[in-house]
Order: sequence, then structure tokens, then C-alpha cells
Amino acid sequence: MATGTLVAVTALLAVGVQTGAGNAAPNPGAAHAQPRAGALPAKLSPSQRAELLKEAAGTTAQTAKKLQLGAEEKLVVRDVQQDRDGTTHTRYERTYKGLPVLGGDLVVHETRTGKVERVTKGNKARIAVPSTKAAVTPATAEAKALKASKAEGAEKSDAKEPRKVVWAADGKPVLAYETVVGGTQEDGQTPNRLHVVTDATTGAKLFQYQEIEQGTGNSQYSGKVTIGTAPSYTMTDTTRGNHKTYNLNHGSSGTGTLFTDADDVWGDGTPQNVQTAGVDAAYGAQLTWDYYKNVHGRSGIRGDGVGAYSRVHYGNNYVNAFWDDSCFCMTYGDGSGNAAPLTSIDVAAHEMTHGVTSATANLTYSGESGGLNEATSDIFAAAVEFNADNAQDPGDYMVGEKIDINGDGTPLRYMDKPSKDGASKDYWYSGVGNVDVHYSSGVANHFFYLLSEGSGAKDVNGVHYDSPTSDGLSVPGIGRANAEKVWFKALTQYMTSNTNYAAARTATLSAAADLFGKDTPTYNTVANTWAAVNVGSRVGDGGDPGDPGDPGDNVYENNNAVAIPDAGSAVTSSITVNRTGKAPSTLKVGVDITHSYRGDLVLDLIAPDGTAYRLKNSSAWDSAADVKATYTVDASSENAAGTWKLRVRDVYSGDTGRLNGWKLTF
Repeated sequence: MATGTLVAVTALLAVGVQTGAGNAAPNPGAAHAQPRAGALPAKLSPSQRAELLKEAAGTTAQTAKKLQLGAEEKLVVRDVQQDRDGTTHTRYERTYKGLPVLGGDLVVHETRTGKVERVTKGNKARIAVPSTKAAVTPATAEAKALKASKAEGAEKSDAKEPRKVVWAADGKPVLAYETVVGGTQEDGQTPNRLHVVTDATTGAKLFQYQEIEQGTGNSQYSGKVTIGTAPSYTMTDTTRGNHKTYNLNHGSSGTGTLFTDADDVWGDGTPQNVQTAGVDAAYGAQLTWDYYKNVHGRSGIRGDGVGAYSRVHYGNNYVNAFWDDSCFCMTYGDGSGNAAPLTSIDVAAHEMTHGVTSATANLTYSGESGGLNEATSDIFAAAVEFNADNAQDPGDYMVGEKIDINGDGTPLRYMDKPSKDGASKDYWYSGVGNVDVHYSSGVANHFFYLLSEGSGAKDVNGVHYDSPTSDGLSVPGIGRANAEKVWFKALTQYMTSNTNYAAARTATLSAAADLFGKDTPTYNTVANTWAAVNVGSRVGDGGDPGDPGDPGDNVYENNNAVAIPDAGSAVTSSITVNRTGKAPSTLKVGVDITHSYRGDLVLDLIAPDGTAYRLKNSSAWDSAADVKATYTVDASSENAAGTWKLRVRDVYSGDTGRLNGWKLTF
């Protein structure tokens, strides 16, 4: 069945831009809090993962009913993660009347006993469109997509037959066409896979994004290394999903020729020997596989034990590298003058991580989600490089420092202060989603560095860093090992395809709560580190000693759906709050209810001591649909700690509704 999955092909660089040094230190996380063992990922074998996927696929109808999805909505299982304590996180795509719903992905979090704890949704709106009959022809949608591709500077363009979809990534679902344009991009070499989404009723362009995200061997960047090869001396790693490395011999299509050798000694460390780039690519793939398996319990990019493959010597003087989901492969150019292949450890890890992102959160490669996609690849590129502990290429917080794209020895990107490259952004601002994803990624890269090492001047592996914060207040960091675990858990269990920076903050806080507990110093440091890159506000512990924090930033949510019976008994939804002191006089109560006649509804907030605060009365004259509102309550006489409830009652007959979720902001 076709689903809303957005296929990823991701380049290391912004196409057409040639942009612009380190040694490995002890992990700084050693002195920090240890994550809760039960919240760490279970090391599932491919067969165990397949069994979980099979179980989930066999119960999609029951799950949809449990989530109170509409009768025309169906779930399609996409991925599954399991924690050591048995908590299972199942990722689904949605369809509506058989059409893929783009931006409708969700994650269901269940306890060991099968109880749904919460649901993470890319879009909380009810999926429905007035009609699935398009007013615009597919040919019109295709013409608009080709025009958009030419406007992007594509050298050659050809469009596949548009497919009809429901576009939900912007909020309100609409019937649309998705057209994929092929050919090559403006440099004439990088593959073009521009996705254009067109309104099927008006013909207006709604969205577009570029899918191309951008034995013993002697490597060019990592010295003498051991790589996995098959007994017949082909560059096939039989211990890592049969990963293969091919020589494209400066071609730009097909698989190329599998590297073979007579004595199982590969390359000579120079770019003139065609095997050398193959050694680096194979070694990078090997290190990345080992990192994800040993640190995060993930067997291969998709978690299914299947190895991708690598292609080296792509094109001529091609200064780029890219991951392509359609071939499940990494591709590397040879750089300027075909003398500096883009096959260093961090580049290999960067490209393979695009595959991991595609198989999990599937962050759309445009806007803020595109910046998060790129940053995720940079984050785990650094993590793999540190984990490799290779003396010739020590771990650092720079990207591409070995491949010398700028020609002056400077790296491609910096994580401690991204703006040092002249284009990347250090901090979030309202227009950051409008810049190239390779530069908007700077916000998350900076967050990860600060979360790992803390702010201010320090030396790691012989490299000097001096990382600032947007508010001038320091953050201490939680250690790189902890930061990696927080980001991986957030990516694989809490982010969705259209996650932006604000939602990434929520996702990492959810991950930190699972791993370290809510309102702990480590949890608060995660919140304060986001504030240090201008996403959200500071909270109490874990920030600058002189910073009292902003207690009003604490948000508690319950997103489990509850059916509201027609003219029936009141229903309640609970939120447990763990914090000291009194509730504020401006307690915010956010409510999300789907109901065709909201005048039927009476809403009350019930404090832990049973006191009821009326939020909304019924009104026969209020005929509008749904309740999506934030109410302010003077709850200053109440203790904050305890179980708060939202009580909802439908007092008139005629229709039913659903409480989608609610939250308290202290």
C-alpha cells in the first residue's frame, strides 16, 4: 500500500555551493547522571523487530479504533522501537480513503502490558477532506512541478505521474497531488528529486522539497584500517548486512563495478589508487554500523539487519556526497580535481544517518524540519567519529575537516559556533526555516554541542572551542554520551515528519524525562540548553547559578484521546504534576476537542483537592465546531503537585465528540 513516506536523498552540501581541525578525548559524560537503564533502547535482532512489526500490522484496525481515528482512516506500520523495560514505540503512516496522508504520521507509545501511555502526532487535526475527486488534472499538477524544478535551476527535468494524496503537514488536511521531478540539479551532476505538492482543488502549489539530501586497507583519511571483505576478495562486509562498495568510475548512474582484489590488501592511501576511496567508504560504513548497533541497539540503517551499499568515484570533480533512499545507498564524489574524495569518517556517517532519519522520524527536507534532518546527520557524524577513536581522524565537533572543501584547511561546518562558516545560524529566529537546510541546521548543531560540553572556552582532543549562548547565561552540559542518547531517543520515538524546533525541544524533553526523570537537573539542563539557542525559556535547576529560571515554562500534557458521549456522563482526563509550591494565578489550560457543535460542551478544570474551575459553559447559540482554546485560571490557592483533571460533558443530544488532548502550563 502506498503511504505518506517521504523518500530521502540528502546531499552533504547545498548543491552549487562550495563552502567551508581536531584530535579523541575521554567522554565528558562520565561525571554526569546515568540514564535509567529501562529507558535505553533494547538491542533487537532483525527477527525480533520483524515480529514486533508483524504484531503491530495485525492490529492496526484495533489501534485506529483505540485512537478514535475516523472511519475512513487507516494505519500503516512504518517502524517500531522497544525500550529495555518493554515500552514499545510504534510509528504509523495514515491513509484516508486509500490515499496517503502526508504529514499524518504518528507514534503510539505502549507499556509492556499494552496500555497506550501517549500518542505523538505530526498533525492533531482530524483527517478528512470534502471529496477525493480532484478538480485539477494530473497534467496540470505535473506542469506546475516542472515549472518549479526549472525555477530551482534544474539542468534536466522529467516528472513521474503525480499521485493523489491528502496533504496534512500544514494543519488543515486538503486533497492534493504529489509530483516528483527527476533529472539533474543546477550543477548538472547531482540527481534531482524535487517533490512538489499541488492543491487538487485550486491548482495552487502548497509545498516543495528536494529529496536529494544532500580486509586490510590503506585509506586516505584514516590510515591503515581493517575492513570486512568476502572470502573471494570482494569489498563485501558479510558481518554487517553484506554492505558492498562499488566503483562508478566517474559515471553518474547504475551500481558500477564491485571492488575486487587478488590479495585482500586494498588501496595505497592516495587518491590516484581507485581502491583508496573504496577503503574509506567501506571503513566509514563499518564504523557507522557498529556505532548504531553497539550504542543504540540498532541493527543496520533500517534496523532490519540489511546493509546499504556505497558508490565511490561519482561524476567528475564532483564536490559532494549524498544518500539516496531509492537505491538504499551512499554516493561519494572525488572532490575538486578528483583529488579529495568525500569519504572521511564523518561524511560517511553523515550520509548513512540520513537513512536512519528516513526510516524513523522521516523529517521533511525543507524548512525547520529540514534543518533538523541535516543537523541529525551532523550530530551522529560527530558521535561516530568520537566512537571510532581513530588516531588519524580523532573525534571533534566539526564536519568535513578532513576533506578540505574550502581549500584552506577549514572544515565545512562548526558545531560550537555554527556561524563561523559564514552562513550557518547559531540561534533560532522566526525566519530560520526559510534559509538553506544546511545552514538552519546550525541551531540544532549548536544545541548538541552545548548539551554535550557546555558553554564557554574549553579544549577537547586538542581542539579549542568557545561556545556562546543567545542569552549570555552559561549551561553546564550533560556529557556527550548522554546527549547522544537523548537525541537518538527523541528522533526515533518522539519526532515526526514535520517536527520544527519548538517540537524538537518537546521531543528531547520527553526523551530526557524517560532517561533521567522529569524536573531533574539533567532534564532541566536540556530545557536550558534549548533556551541557550533561543528555543523556549529557561527553567530552574541546571542553568547559570545566578539565573532563577522561568517556572512558567513547565508544560504538562495528556494527548490520549477520550470519546465524549452524546448527552451522556462527563468524562475526565488526568495529568499528574510533580512540582513544589503553589500553582500560579495565571495557570494556562490548553484544550483540543473535536466536536461538531461546541455549544453542547461544559468544561471544568478539577484541582488535586477536588475544587472545580469552570472553563466553559454550554450555549445553544454557540454553533461553531471544535474547541481549540487556552483558558487562564487563577489557581494560586492550590498546591501545584497532584493529579489535575479536565472534565468534559456533552449536555445536549445530536452528536458525539472527542477530547484529543490537553495541557497545563505553569
